[in-house]
Amino acid sequence: MKPRTVTVLALLPVLGAALSGCGSSAPAATGPGAGTSGTAAATTVAEGLNTPWGVARLPGGALMVGSRDTGRILRIDPKTGARTDVGTVPGVDAFVEGGLLGLAVGPNGRLYAYYTATDDNRIVSFAYDPSRPTGAQLTDPRAVLTGIPKGDNHDGGRLAFGPDGLLYVGTGETGRSGLAQDRDSLGGKILRITPDGAPAPGNPFPGSPVYSLGHRNVQGLAWDSQGRLWASEFGQNTWDELNLIEPGANYGWPVVEGKAGRSGYTDPVVQWRPVDASPSGIAYADGAIWMAGLRGQRLWRIPLNGDGTAGTPTAVLDHTAGRLRTVVAEPDGTLLVTTSNTDGRGDPRPGDDRILRFRPS
Repeated sequence: MKPRTVTVLALLPVLGAALSGCGSSAPAATGPGAGTSGTAAATTVAEGLNTPWGVARLPGGALMVGSRDTGRILRIDPKTGARTDVGTVPGVDAFVEGGLLGLAVGPNGRLYAYYTATDDNRIVSFAYDPSRPTGAQLTDPRAVLTGIPKGDNHDGGRLAFGPDGLLYVGTGETGRSGLAQDRDSLGGKILRITPDGAPAPGNPFPGSPVYSLGHRNVQGLAWDSQGRLWASEFGQNTWDELNLIEPGANYGWPVVEGKAGRSGYTDPVVQWRPVDASPSGIAYADGAIWMAGLRGQRLWRIPLNGDGTAGTPTAVLDHTAGRLRTVVAEPDGTLLVTTSNTDGRGDPRPGDDRILRFRPS
């Protein structure tokens, strides 16, 4: 299937017309590059960042931004770009795809960090005290969950608190594909735990933090306006995926990749060739899931329908900023997107890495 390319000039009215054309009757795209558009305007919020990965929004609107390689966390004002060094997560073992990964702010006000340690991937929470000296504003570290498998790649790392106040965790199978189907392993799963790290009440497998299984490397988590959980996932050589997550469902890896229609496994809602996606973070805004692409170097807009299906994806910021890692939706619908060009796999440009502001039109 050849990609369908829509040429769009760098004019927001034209972009808006292109996006509004994705009606609810459009089928979910499965071809490489389906619905690709051209350039779109974005402004720089902050630059000169070192391997940014996790981004968490504080209640007042400031951002906590973590450096994968150094373990350092900055507080960045998205309005002015002003930054403060709040501290460094101790014990981060950064190598290949590991390091300081996801960040999330809990309903208890604590900052949660997913990171690669010497022996495992783990989640730790901190109290944040901005009245303390610069570089020492993270206090009272508490282990939340340890023993998540660690590997040279596929370390997962995304954290997100759901509408239910529980912590959802995307993990990878660390290159050992069998872990994804092993219900006793924390690898290749979406986990659902309390803020203290216990298996959440009502999980599909009693006494287990496992919420869904059969994942290769979950990279993005987001809820839509109906409270449905969506997750982006790296495929191998054939299909990357956007999945609608149901408790206890098996998403197939390594038995199947992409849409297989095989009994016992849940197909993705949308799939892409890795060259067009290699997806990372996602956010929900303007009736759509917005998905960052690393290898694809674009931001995908996937319009959602009320029945859990999706319309035809359309790409914006197409090859304008390089690799894209994390997407955060502001309350007004504005999107904040981080680049990932200093992660060892990108082509850094002057000023990289950046946080960009993009307003859907």
